[in-house]
Amino acid sequence: MVKQMLSAALLAACASHSLADYREHSEAQAFMHEMQAQNVATEAQLDQWFASAKKQQSILEAIARPAEKTLTWAQYAKIFLTGDRIQKGVDFWREHKDTLARAEQTYGVPAAMIVAIIGVETRYGRTMGNYRVLDALSTLAFDYPPRASFFRKELQHFLQLTQEQKQDPLLLKGSYAGAMGYGQFMPSSFRHYAVDFDGDEIADIWANPVDAIGSVANYFAEHGWQTGQPVTTRVRVSDNFDASLLNTTLKPDTTTAAARKAGFSPVLELPDAEPLTLYKLDGEHGAEFWAGTQNYYVITRYNRSRMYALAAYQLSQAIERKYSQ
Repeated sequence: MVKQMLSAALLAACASHSLADYREHSEAQAFMHEMQAQNVATEAQLDQWFASAKKQQSILEAIARPAEKTLTWAQYAKIFLTGDRIQKGVDFWREHKDTLARAEQTYGVPAAMIVAIIGVETRYGRTMGNYRVLDALSTLAFDYPPRASFFRKELQHFLQLTQEQKQDPLLLKGSYAGAMGYGQFMPSSFRHYAVDFDGDEIADIWANPVDAIGSVANYFAEHGWQTGQPVTTRVRVSDNFDASLLNTTLKPDTTTAAARKAGFSPVLELPDAEPLTLYKLDGEHGAEFWAGTQNYYVITRYNRSRMYALAAYQLSQAIERKYSQ
């Protein structure tokens, strides 16, 4: 109840600041001056863009209630591990099989994993978001105090990438958080990991699935994906397992040998020295125990959620099985 009251108070405070456009917002003004000083854009460009940028109350409401904090694993899995999403993943793979094969060869990331990420993020490009990215990032940068610093950096990256990629910042659309394209890259991720995979000198993740496929693969490779290595496995637990090892960090912080000693036995055979992170989820039939490897951790670099990583991996397995039939 206290958390709900604080959340409501925060939203009310955010909503109370209603301006005609962001040029009148003191913090936006300071941001515009900074962007001009850093030669990100001219005064005229900034004035045009922020005269158009609109605060979106629905964005503030959406970010205050992320689904992953309210769903169990059983509920979360049912959203993504559906027959329709699996079949559409197979269709996407078949349509782009040459590009996916090239991405797998170039970056060492399985085609099925690339397809699954795009499937989880946007249903293979069908739902890439309807918010103008400029509106989303401005709303969160100037009217969402808890993460304003993060979103101001993303807003700067967004303006920079539109200049670099010759895109109109008033036209690009994405999620309520400002994520864009087939793979829902935040602007900073775009500037670090998006690639021109078809050689036309533009990294177009919005309308070009070739560039989107290459960019997702590059993201995984740059974050340390280990080709041919396991991702995650179910774990059997003894009656006296050490619960203090569960859900500590997303990054592997123990080893297979130490896990076994603490009462956790991975179903998949793993080397004693394999780095692992142990986690527990609420499944359809009760508690489920899992162990994640370095590759599992890489998936969480895309979205910092245990359930996301497991859903994406299981979707990749289901798609691969059906594709191979």
